[in-house]
Amino acid sequence: MTRARIRVLFSAAMLLTFAWLVRTTAESQSLIERFRQQSASAEQRGLAEPFKGITTDGRIAPGLFTIASTGVSTEPVRKAADAFLASLTPDQRRKTMFGVEDDEWRKWMNQHFYVRQGVSFLEMSEAQREAGIALLRAALSARGLKQTRDIMRLNQTLGELNGNDFEQYGEWRYHITVMGKPSSTEPWGWQLDGHHAIINYFVLGDQVVMTPFFAGSEPVIATSGKYTGTSVLQDEQNRGLAFVNTLDAAQRARAILGSDKTRNNNLTEAWKDNAVVPQAGIMAADLSDAQRQQLLNLIALYVGNMDEGHARVKMGDVQRHIAQTSFAWIGGAEPGSVFYYRIQSPVVLIEFDHQLPANLRQLASNPNVPNHEHIHVVVRTPNGNDYGKDLLRKHYLQHPHTSAYGLADSTR
Repeated sequence: MTRARIRVLFSAAMLLTFAWLVRTTAESQSLIERFRQQSASAEQRGLAEPFKGITTDGRIAPGLFTIASTGVSTEPVRKAADAFLASLTPDQRRKTMFGVEDDEWRKWMNQHFYVRQGVSFLEMSEAQREAGIALLRAALSARGLKQTRDIMRLNQTLGELNGNDFEQYGEWRYHITVMGKPSSTEPWGWQLDGHHAIINYFVLGDQVVMTPFFAGSEPVIATSGKYTGTSVLQDEQNRGLAFVNTLDAAQRARAILGSDKTRNNNLTEAWKDNAVVPQAGIMAADLSDAQRQQLLNLIALYVGNMDEGHARVKMGDVQRHIAQTSFAWIGGAEPGSVFYYRIQSPVVLIEFDHQLPANLRQLASNPNVPNHEHIHVVVRTPNGNDYGKDLLRKHYLQHPHTSAYGLADSTR
């Protein structure tokens, strides 16, 4: 082949490569712009109302949350947050830090397209990633940390199953923001936000509120790829099914709201901070002692994603309100059934939901019905204390600050 022929072929290849890059860049920019528009629209709708909190009837139940020492130190979390912030560059730190009252708390969303604030693990150095994971490790139990990291890994699997699409999915597409300055006495907190993993962690002294908390995945079990064998939310699924099967016929008649599970049923996901969720199902007071303990164990499975000390404190609160706790179910109760369940009390609300296929519709045997490969769970603190908002309000009443925080409801 002559040199002239080689030059012609090389030039043609370069032109094709350039054309591909232009087209790919244009498509990527179009995708980014669409994501921005979708995100802005979601935020506008979701923040249209000021925060009130999830209720059963639109009214906040009074006197549920108090400022009091728990005896469980939050110093490990404060130190880990300080170390994480110190690891960032000035530009990264500026886009990561917000005021403790900022609406950034409420700006979280499960969907992969949401344009998030803060610094992402994707843009961090290895040392910065280690500092970010250390913050999670300080705040979560070993089980909670493993679940969160496995959700992130399964987001990599989701990318693999979509033709190695790591523009939309991936293990490190998760962001951290810090609200307020990490402190031993003043309120502050942090947020992890990404596809199927959201943790809001508010701190006031040695008190912690770790809600809203969202965990999910599609798929929930990796059968191929880099993280083959990784699985999440199987205990939450199987123990929920085991619990409903402890109910006798009369109890089931009260607990099961419907046997057909044809859609997504979660009520308190993103932008639902003020949802009115009527209490439904069977009350814990109508369970046997053994059943009531099994229900408490199921609640502890979710609460136990936070560090053991603060999980014990929270479970003490849950136990004090067990008589006002309900359990509701939608779907089948046989092995292999898809279902939704909700546990609801004045101080905790938990939802588990088998969801419709979303980003793996192409692999679903029936893309129009929920399946076991797409699960969402949500944990909330009803009656105004998601994000620690009620504790923050009470803190400002005791220690007046120059604050934009609304105190119009200070009679609660």
